[in-house]
Amino acid sequence: MKIGMVLDAPFPTDPRVSNEADALINAGHEVFLFCLSFNKDFTKEEILNSIKVKRYYCSKFTYKFSALAYTFPFYKYLMSRKISHFIKENEIEHLHIHDIQIASSVFHANKTNIPTTLDLHENRPEIMKSYKHVNSILGKILISPKKWKKAEEKFCKQSENIIVVTNAAKDELSNRVSLNPKKIIVFPNTVKKDFYNDYKLVPTIKQKFSKNFVLLYLGNTSKRRGLEIAIDSLIEIKNLIPEIKLVIVGSSSFDSKLKVLAKKKNVHNYISFEGWKDESYFPSYLDIADIGISPLESNIHHDTTYANKIFQYMSFGCAMICSDVLAQKEIIEKYKTGELFKAGSSKGFTKSVLELYKNTEKMKTYSENGKIAIEHNLNNEIVSQQIISMYGK
Repeated sequence: MKIGMVLDAPFPTDPRVSNEADALINAGHEVFLFCLSFNKDFTKEEILNSIKVKRYYCSKFTYKFSALAYTFPFYKYLMSRKISHFIKENEIEHLHIHDIQIASSVFHANKTNIPTTLDLHENRPEIMKSYKHVNSILGKILISPKKWKKAEEKFCKQSENIIVVTNAAKDELSNRVSLNPKKIIVFPNTVKKDFYNDYKLVPTIKQKFSKNFVLLYLGNTSKRRGLEIAIDSLIEIKNLIPEIKLVIVGSSSFDSKLKVLAKKKNVHNYISFEGWKDESYFPSYLDIADIGISPLESNIHHDTTYANKIFQYMSFGCAMICSDVLAQKEIIEKYKTGELFKAGSSKGFTKSVLELYKNTEKMKTYSENGKIAIEHNLNNEIVSQQIISMYGK
């Protein structure tokens, strides 16, 4: 089958897209990927790991209108012309929409009613409520999360199949939109086997942190990720674990506030802000980590979405300390891979760190459990079977 995936972002950037595409290609399907390029001179067409990538130019100024996708129709009409060309040029037989922001464009372009799958990467209407631009004065006037939620519900009803990230998301969506649960497939953002079996280490990273007890954080560093809790906990932890180092690999516009907080609390010497890194560097950081952390704040989005980092931690045998938001709580309790603390509690986070530091046997058990869970239950080859079955039907 010729499957046309539609992504309104550059590629390769999103491992979820490549993970799903790889699984479908291995199952015998032909995958074409519509994606954007902000550079006119960038290669328009190429094959990456058997994915037939078709890039369409979009200026960064125009792309900003995607935030207004459900306020004004400009972005919808502009993208739908490009998508119409993509559909006809490649004789697409099934459309696979990656996330809600470009869904209106795809349905508008789909004049021949090609079967459609809507892949919801996250609970976008909920997470938008925490976005900086949505909460600005202009954003509050122009961007309505309520309209995005209505659009999500509308397109879920119009789609043949829906893919979500967690069982909790499936339950929430089927109840909210009154959908048949059989219509909804769960595909977690986990890792491929080559992520933890076939990699190269950067020696300088190991050397840099060789004398430290490392708490590792991978990913976006925005406020809702809970890093303020980890920074605050260092006030007490540094006195009991002098070699402690919080290594933060990622970035966001919130970084400046995190750095100010670290200096204010006088713990900046116990933190290494590594900034954004390509995923190829992740194994080197995971290799030096003693504990992987995910101190997410509590909200509907985090309750129904797995953070990619927890699967990355587990694949390298990192014991974990995570807040008790429902999605990651489910994983940790089911596979016994780490400690949970109450979301927002720096005391709870501190207690968990000290508990694992003192109990190396418990850390070792969590480490082994994580690797076993990934190898036998949670790697991409296993979790993709539902999607393969769905397209097989």
